[in-house]
Amino acid sequence: MRSNYLSLISKIIFFYSIFYVVMKLIAALGGNASYANLILALPYLVFGVIGWVMVKKNSYNWAYVIAGAILISLVRYFEQDWMIAIENYFGG
Repeated sequence: MRSNYLSLISKIIFFYSIFYVVMKLIAALGGNASYANLILALPYLVFGVIGWVMVKKNSYNWAYVIAGAILISLVRYFEQDWMIAIENYFGG
């Protein structure tokens, strides 16, 4: 039963990562804060690749789940501030 939760949560983080990267790519290509959107998509891209490998091998890890939950929480909480700071840094 415990591995079912691990598998389910890992897949949720994996699919959320894919969704977030696609969403940020669409925003960047649409001309909305291109640098900021691409930079904020990078950690999710890494998590998406790691998640893809885990799903492919059907091998899941609690460290991925914990790190994913922390990443998602931090990025969503600070996203607006980071978007402004990144755009100001790059002169956007």
